[in-house]
Amino acid sequence: MFNVYIMTATRSDPPRVVSLAPSATATLAALGAAGCLVGVTHHCDPPATAGSAHDTSPVAVGGWTTPALDRVEALSPDVVFTSDGLQAEAAAACRERGLSVSHREPATLDDVLTGFHARAEAIDRPAVGERLVSAARARLDHVAAAAADQPRPVVYCEEWSDPPMAAGNWVPDAVAAAGGTYPFVEAGARSREVDPDEVAAADPDHVVVHVCGHGERVDPTTVADRDWVDAPVHVIDDSLLNQPSPVLVAGIERLAGLFGVVDPDSIPATPPTAADAPAPPDTAAKAPDTTTTSIDAATTPTDSTGPS
Repeated sequence: MFNVYIMTATRSDPPRVVSLAPSATATLAALGAAGCLVGVTHHCDPPATAGSAHDTSPVAVGGWTTPALDRVEALSPDVVFTSDGLQAEAAAACRERGLSVSHREPATLDDVLTGFHARAEAIDRPAVGERLVSAARARLDHVAAAAADQPRPVVYCEEWSDPPMAAGNWVPDAVAAAGGTYPFVEAGARSREVDPDEVAAADPDHVVVHVCGHGERVDPTTVADRDWVDAPVHVIDDSLLNQPSPVLVAGIERLAGLFGVVDPDSIPATPPTAADAPAPPDTAAKAPDTTTTSIDAATTPTDSTGPS
């Protein structure tokens, strides 16, 4: 995991945010802070409330790896959000222009959860970030409790099909959190090409296909018909596993449903938000805290693009 955040001397309140990463946009929405957005990429999926804190709609500043930095600079952001090593160059270029940058390169599930708080700190709302982390962990704890006494199926997750690549980074952690085992890539390691014989020898109980950038638009028979695949093939929206945002928690729950760990009908319909956090015991009787919705109403972050 890698994080860099540099503050400017003066900041707007609420801050003006340009998000160059779909995961950052989804996390802002889960924080109830999408109203801060003044700029996004074509790959982001901002909610309807985006930009409301500044009486505007966020401007599209280009693609995930091809943002137009002149457009970014013209928006006078207080902070620019970037994610992944593929955006490291864009992050550096923004800093060279004197812009403050919050850059994340999560490698594990814990890194992803820590990132929720880091994004909140970057917009001066650390307590809201803590609530989002708490809400996410509560949902993961529920799955863990359900999986505790159940057999752990072997799972092969494929994030690219030509050539076949086993998903890495936080996906091994996600499979484990959902009650499965994942013998193909160590948690935190990069995705890698796999040998068909290796997959066949592992004899997976489930094959999960989440091809980067394809959403759910993959024909499962293209994988099921391989002579080295002998397991149910599940195609899921790639953002559920590929995006390091609260959407990943929903992806873990989706896996748990596929594995029979939890009843699919019991899975919440939306990813966690800061507003979902359980109240601490000593504050449970107090009036509700509306901090999470001071910028915009609670929103549901969803994204079906490959970039993170």
